[in-house]
Formats: sequence, structure tokens, C-alpha cells
Amino acid sequence: MTAYVPGITETDLKKIVLAIQNLAAGRSNAVGAVTLVPGASTTTVSAPNCALGSTPILTATSPSAAAELSSGTLFVSAVVNGSFTITHGNSATADRTFLYAVLG
Repeated sequence: MTAYVPGITETDLKKIVLAIQNLAAGRSNAVGAVTLVPGASTTTVSAPNCALGSTPILTATSPSAAAELSSGTLFVSAVVNGSFTITHGNSATADRTFLYAVLG
């Protein structure tokens, strides 16, 4: 769920209140979904709200993703402005899908 973000010069109080209500309801522009690249050992995720020092949090959404997570080979190996990289097992499995949230 995306959140409304007013511009820095916004003066309409209703729009500012809407943005606060969105945040209080748990909406965020720092979430998404990613499927690990089959036949590769890394997957880069474009995440505009990601920056150096951010913390990506992954949640498995398929049995194959849960198995990858429990294998101990999946980890976030790099975080940069605009993206993060996941290192994982090199598998032909195509349904290793995760939801993510980027904090910080």
C-alpha cells in the first residue's frame, strides 16, 4: 500500500492530514515484492527509498522462498542508494518470491 506524500511546500492542511493518516494506517512507499532470479546467485532489487544504511527485511511468500530462507544461504549482501542485493543459492526454481520492507 502506498502512502500519499505531500510536497515540501504543501500548504493544504487536508493533504498534510491525509499523509499523517496514511502513515498511522501503516502505509509505506518503502515496500515491494521480489522474485529471486533463477539460475543466478544474486538478485538486485530496485527500491527508490533504499539508501546506504537502510535495512531491507524479507518475508517469504511461497514454499520455495521459505525453503531458500531456511537453507541459510540467503542474505542481503549490499545496500546502496536506490537498491539492495540479495545473495542466494543458484537454483532453477522460479517461484522464490519475497515481500520486502526497507527501513531507515
